[in-house]
Amino acid sequence: MLQLREQPHPVIPRSYLFVPADRPERFARALLAGADAVIVDLEDAVAPTRRADARHELARWLDSPAAAPVAVRINAAQTADFAEDLRLCTHPRVRAVVVAKAEDPAALALVAASAPGRELLALVETAAGFDRLRELAHVAGVQRLVFGSIDFQADLGIEDDDEALLFFRSQLVLASRLAGLPAPVDGVTTALDSDEPVVREAARARRLGFGAKLCIHPRQVAAVHQGFAPAPAEIEWARRVLHASRAACGSAVAVDGRMVDAPVLLRAQRVLRLAAAEA
Repeated sequence: MLQLREQPHPVIPRSYLFVPADRPERFARALLAGADAVIVDLEDAVAPTRRADARHELARWLDSPAAAPVAVRINAAQTADFAEDLRLCTHPRVRAVVVAKAEDPAALALVAASAPGRELLALVETAAGFDRLRELAHVAGVQRLVFGSIDFQADLGIEDDDEALLFFRSQLVLASRLAGLPAPVDGVTTALDSDEPVVREAARARRLGFGAKLCIHPRQVAAVHQGFAPAPAEIEWARRVLHASRAACGSAVAVDGRMVDAPVLLRAQRVLRLAAAEA
């Protein structure tokens, strides 16, 4: 039977909010936005010429009384910034390392060895990374797979973010399950002027088997949580399933004209766990 790896934190995040590492004045706002985890970004959100300054700003903030445990997205292993980014991640207030453009299992193993005790999130956003998806998922120390959908689309020349990426998203869910990892993290929604696309895409991610989503603005956090939350009708159905199962004492039982077997019971339990996380 597949088992989840033991996690160092009891709550598995549903939302990860990015904040640029060279904008320390935004760190406090990000921490107060309600996200389950904050990722201070040393990669795409920072211009290449600003990355050394960004590391300095982040290091100074991590040493300050205002600091809190955060995740840090570092640059890809094949870049000139990788080694310095990784060195910064040994700071005790860095709780997780997000590796951009994860492609090489050996590079992930190096990150795990260089920053021991940190959660390791492999950001799959290239064809090369996807090709070695299951290897990446099985690297010791990897806690979660993350889909960098925007960069992935650019790498493969895919314009559609929906059906054209369905196969790739499903493979991340499958690879995570086979490796005993929590459900993967879906990519960002680029719309900033409306909550509806964020809710819709978070709900799609949940239907596909994802367990979380990346956010690029504080206002997206609540919308992501809404999208991952079960609807009231789902919660009521789940309660009736569990009640009927208990009342039957192990005997066959039907709810809404459908047989309740072990998979249905597991689904109902999962729905109620999600609802409890929102409470």
